[in-house]
Amino acid sequence: MRAWTAERVAGAAGARLLSAPATAGGPSRATIDSRTVGAGALFVGLPGSALDGGAFAADALRAGAWGALTAPAHAAEAAEAARSRPEGAAVMIADDPLLALQELAAAWRRGLGARVVGVTGSTGKTSTKELLRALLEPHARTVASAANFNTEIGLPLEIIGAPESTEALVLEMGMRGRGQIAQLARIAAPEVGVIVSVGPVHLELLGTVQNIAAAKAELIAGLPAGGTAIVPADEPLLAPHLRADVTTVTFGERGDVRLVGRRGRRLAIDASGRPVELEVDFQQAHLVSDLLAAVAAALAVGVVPSGHVAYQPGEGRGRRRTLAGGVTVIDDCYNANPISMRAALDDLMATVGARRVAVLGDMLELGPEERRYHVSLGEQAAAAGVDVLVAVGRLAAAVAEGFAGECHALSDAQQASEVVTGLLTPGDVVLVKGSRGVGLERVCRALGAREDTP
Repeated sequence: MRAWTAERVAGAAGARLLSAPATAGGPSRATIDSRTVGAGALFVGLPGSALDGGAFAADALRAGAWGALTAPAHAAEAAEAARSRPEGAAVMIADDPLLALQELAAAWRRGLGARVVGVTGSTGKTSTKELLRALLEPHARTVASAANFNTEIGLPLEIIGAPESTEALVLEMGMRGRGQIAQLARIAAPEVGVIVSVGPVHLELLGTVQNIAAAKAELIAGLPAGGTAIVPADEPLLAPHLRADVTTVTFGERGDVRLVGRRGRRLAIDASGRPVELEVDFQQAHLVSDLLAAVAAALAVGVVPSGHVAYQPGEGRGRRRTLAGGVTVIDDCYNANPISMRAALDDLMATVGARRVAVLGDMLELGPEERRYHVSLGEQAAAAGVDVLVAVGRLAAAVAEGFAGECHALSDAQQASEVVTGLLTPGDVVLVKGSRGVGLERVCRALGAREDTP
């Protein structure tokens, strides 16, 4: 956005421009946090339930922000702060700063000329996004949304931060209810939409898995005619939402893009008759499935991937650490639902160890059937051959009910961190996984602290 004038930025946002900087050019990024501003930043003051971000617009300008976009109530203070700077600053006013931010992002996306891929799913969307980034980067100037910037606020910020040279833009799209994916698709206007999975997540809000599928399929509805929808093979819940004017590519065991061979780290993939050979540093079956979706997306934007895939799981997303005594910790505590729990148990069972220990926390937002899902998880852990189960949280007590074997039912993550550090023996493999609200990262930190203690 550096090449845009302040007038053009304000016009794209549907905002009123009160002042402009003396120097030419627009912002290089946008932020809603006044503590992260600096030269080139557009501060957007969003009203919130506890704080009105617009109240910090003047502070952001005094800290060196390129400009501020805020509500009329903060116009006078922001304008005064802009005048206090010798080079001036942009001050833009909008009745709805969030809508203005979204409109600005949509305009910047249209001007980029980049190929845009939207990625959503009940599980696996972040790993698929990162795998796709790894496949595209050797071939095209690629920007992928950071961390969990996948909301109606985070996604526009990521688009605005994409430089003019961007050739491929990969955007993760999160969902908490109906209409949210549709909103993100309107802003991002993706040509390719990837739905990694459909499962029982956010049932408290959406009620049924069918409703979840419909909400995820808003991404398909938002594609242009001639676009590409990438979906799991044999997923009947998405079948009613497929479009005749959009190319559908399936991935998975019976999909258009499927794994046909593996030798060590080398994978042989059949992509609709096109052979693709890749080298990876991971073994997890769910990551291989996510990779197939990423390969399909890469091909849809004109990139034939090859060679080594530079990807490692992020913190809390299945990352492994080996401690003293050969204890292996699988840190998968970022979040959890029935689908991802099953995949994590599969990963645990595929890992060689003296004992397999599963530290499993509550799975939140599952609605009226939450108890049934937790009992079933305990049964799955028993059937998978887990040696020791540590169930953490009020809901996870039902996991213990379904498990036959050594079990410790604990109330919270602090108690779990104390118990787990004491029960591990040399050569154990321990999986740590639960919903974010349980805070099982405490367990991983405690295990790491034990490692660092002389």
